[in-house]
Amino acid sequence: MDKTTHFGFKDVDTDDKQSLVRGVFDSVASKYDLMNDVLSFGAHRLWKRYTIASSNVKAGDKVLDIAGGTGDLAIQFRKKVGADGQVILSDINAAMLGEGRKNLINRGVFGVEFVQLNAEHLPFEDNTFDCVSIAFGLRNVTDKDQALREMHRVLKPGGCLLILEFSKTDSEMLKKFYDFYSFSVMPKLGGIIADDEDSYQYLAESIRQHPDQETLKTMVLDAGFGFCEYHNLSGGIVALHKGIKV
Repeated sequence: MDKTTHFGFKDVDTDDKQSLVRGVFDSVASKYDLMNDVLSFGAHRLWKRYTIASSNVKAGDKVLDIAGGTGDLAIQFRKKVGADGQVILSDINAAMLGEGRKNLINRGVFGVEFVQLNAEHLPFEDNTFDCVSIAFGLRNVTDKDQALREMHRVLKPGGCLLILEFSKTDSEMLKKFYDFYSFSVMPKLGGIIADDEDSYQYLAESIRQHPDQETLKTMVLDAGFGFCEYHNLSGGIVALHKGIKV
């Protein structure tokens, strides 16, 4: 892997990125859900609902939610897999995982396992899960190709990978508005609501550094998946990639 990588628009040592990202999410964890609602005008809940509906997860399945944070997907997966299924909510960040645990308890959702892990080195056997999901987390991973290979490894044949992530819009009008909103409004709201303007500046920059739809599709296929398709949401501001292990 290269010795340097991007942290937002900055070049940093590869070995340093993980700790820098951890610092961002340590800072924003307690206000993460509130900020998601404010910054997306509630649309993130619709994007996640679409992801769940696209998963084909059924009763008895095993699901791994990576970078699951405050548990939005895990809660819905728990309902779908039923008493005989298994849902693991994972995150590299202990503060985010703590918020997820608190959120599930407050919602009366039990039976979800919590694991702190690095997406590049998943501590599970080959062919374990029916579904692996990662929502708004892949762009923060240092070695995305390695993480995708790991997701492929732990999926069962026929298993489904779901990547929900900010992406690239082809609409010039929407792009201009989104650029203004991302760099002029988001950090200011982060400063007002979460008392952390710098972290939301990084999050806006990290979106711009993330691969576009076609590039990510190619990365998924290169990781070993036999099939990958994507669906643009909100004009391509967000995309859901779905890969199948054959």
